[in-house]
Amino acid sequence: MKLAMIGLGKMGANMAQRLLQGGHEVVGFDFSADAVKDLETKGGSAASDLAHAVSQLAAPRVVWLMVPAGDPVEKSIAALRPLLKSGDVIVDGGNSLYKDSQRRAESLATDGVHFVDVGTSGGVWGLAEGYSMMVGGSDAALQVLRPALECLAPAADRGWGHVGPSGSGHFVKMVHNGIEYGLMQAYAEGFALMRKKEAYDLDLSQIAEIWRHGSVVRSWLLDLTARALEDGQDLSDLDPWVPDSGEGRWTVMESIELASPAPVIALSLMERFTSRDDDSFSHRLLSAMRNQFGGHAVKRKEG
Repeated sequence: MKLAMIGLGKMGANMAQRLLQGGHEVVGFDFSADAVKDLETKGGSAASDLAHAVSQLAAPRVVWLMVPAGDPVEKSIAALRPLLKSGDVIVDGGNSLYKDSQRRAESLATDGVHFVDVGTSGGVWGLAEGYSMMVGGSDAALQVLRPALECLAPAADRGWGHVGPSGSGHFVKMVHNGIEYGLMQAYAEGFALMRKKEAYDLDLSQIAEIWRHGSVVRSWLLDLTARALEDGQDLSDLDPWVPDSGEGRWTVMESIELASPAPVIALSLMERFTSRDDDSFSHRLLSAMRNQFGGHAVKRKEG
């Protein structure tokens, strides 16, 4: 199939490249001319603007957005709307609030345009490993998108699924990210506790490697923790400043709205706030983990 990828940041560029490697055609647009040129070198087609991107597609046209949540998504949809026709599909593969996705789907449906929210996980490793995708939208839209989803996933029959109607994909991804907060916090606290036991002089990198094989706590996050500790276990070059990108807050607010207790997720979010005013090892490790799986920026100490 042929689709337009709007937004060629780290994840968007990698997703476009995986589609190209899978034999699909990709038209790319980004405000960074260098990003568009890079896609061309990998076999994609360039677009000078959204209208140019849409003009290169055949019906039903698929436009996949990989732009930041909020106003950038809103503006992209507003610009695309007059360019699309009934049966065309807009995909939001970013981390939008699920309520916004519901609203956008309902609005676009009046024009016959499908809106699909695809909660996407995989970070900088998705190009090689494939992406986990939680898809919300109509059955009709899913059939149009299926070839791309099967290519982007770890395998055609796993790592992705149609989880429900519009908004459900981003809802499930929101909860996924809330769980991620809790898992990361538990690892960070455990390794900080072992580091504190100075009498044993424990090698945290060695312990991470031991746990990676056969342990009940093994996971991909533990794999990435081991990578983060390879070059030194004190992480002294990092500031213990851990950002939160929004999904954890949304998860906590949803747990309050539904009266569904989520104390671990809530406390892990509070710990991220605390990290911005301390010098703890656990928060440096949290920062290092985010860099490992998502390529998120870290704050390094000056000097």
